[in-house]
Amino acid sequence: MRFFFFHLMPYAPLDPDYDKTHKSSWVTLPNSYYDPELGAELYNRYLDELEYAAELGFEGIGVNEHHQNAYGLMPCPNVFAGMLARRIPAAAKIAILGRALPVLANPLSVAEEFAVLDNVTRGRIITGFVRGIGAEYHSLAVNPTESHARFQEAHDLIVQAWTRPGPFPFEGKYYHFPHVNLWPRVYQKPHPPIWIPSQGSRETIEFAADPARRYVYLQTATPAATLLKTMQAYRDEALRRGYESSPDQLGWSVKIYVAETDEIARREAKPHIEAFANKFLRMPQEMLLPPGYSSLASMKGLMQAKKTITGGTRTMEQMIEQGTFICGSPQTVIDQLADYQRRGGFNIVMAGLHFGTLPHELTRKALELFAREVMPALEGAVPDGGLRAAE
Repeated sequence: MRFFFFHLMPYAPLDPDYDKTHKSSWVTLPNSYYDPELGAELYNRYLDELEYAAELGFEGIGVNEHHQNAYGLMPCPNVFAGMLARRIPAAAKIAILGRALPVLANPLSVAEEFAVLDNVTRGRIITGFVRGIGAEYHSLAVNPTESHARFQEAHDLIVQAWTRPGPFPFEGKYYHFPHVNLWPRVYQKPHPPIWIPSQGSRETIEFAADPARRYVYLQTATPAATLLKTMQAYRDEALRRGYESSPDQLGWSVKIYVAETDEIARREAKPHIEAFANKFLRMPQEMLLPPGYSSLASMKGLMQAKKTITGGTRTMEQMIEQGTFICGSPQTVIDQLADYQRRGGFNIVMAGLHFGTLPHELTRKALELFAREVMPALEGAVPDGGLRAAE
């Protein structure tokens, strides 16, 4: 099992009563709720936590992209990767999970930014490409019905910019460049690894599992039952396309908290994970999944899975039961991760050891216990690979 520390960088001082007058912490929440003095402190604290995780021996650290919300203050993840690149240990990777390609005006700039980071880190960048959740299309006024087509065209442009000798022209439906001639060229050959985080749409699984790509598929923000189905769906798609996928092509992004005992862990985590679920993640269904964002078949599955996001108030106990949160002593966390790995067949864990309003001292404690107790017990663990999701 391979471990990364993932940080969302939420605006922790958010007034918890905002939902008395506003439906969501996304898109339409007035930015008067943001205090730049507090935000400056938060940014530096969060960067310290990412650097500390790298020092503790995580294989890498993860950042991501969200726009115009209190849930995650990272509209430009390449900037954060650049701030971290020269400060973390030389063995640690930086996973940018990921750039939301369809909502960006110029994918060639993304290719350039990643190429610079890949050179500065001498090949320690992992690139993540996402379509972006529905809220991003509201924030940046992009037509969600074009999501898949824009994503694939932007992806093709970036990969060609990394791998084809330039200059060459690129003429697509959405992007037109008479001269693609990337300076600098990427450090890794043929290009940096590409991971595809997703909420579980069928189209995204098929895209990632394509034998010409074999990209890492990273399941995010779903109950354990959905995780197991999507892991199996990737394996089935790979077999259908003529090859057997590796557990290193499958990952899970999950919120985790570890403390000295189960009782201490649950007591310390409860107010902060419930703030994450009920305040920071709060959004109406039409904001999360706008019409045209996914095919009808994928939309049905996503709406069922996302009831845990958009439906009602959730307790920590419910989240633990659903498998959207792992919480307990080191041994409890070890046992639960090992069980999910056995049933899901994945090797990569993107551990969200910070969430919501969790304070700095508890974040550091959880990082230390996870690195000292959990990771050594599971680093040699491998999935069975023989169980179906329904079992």
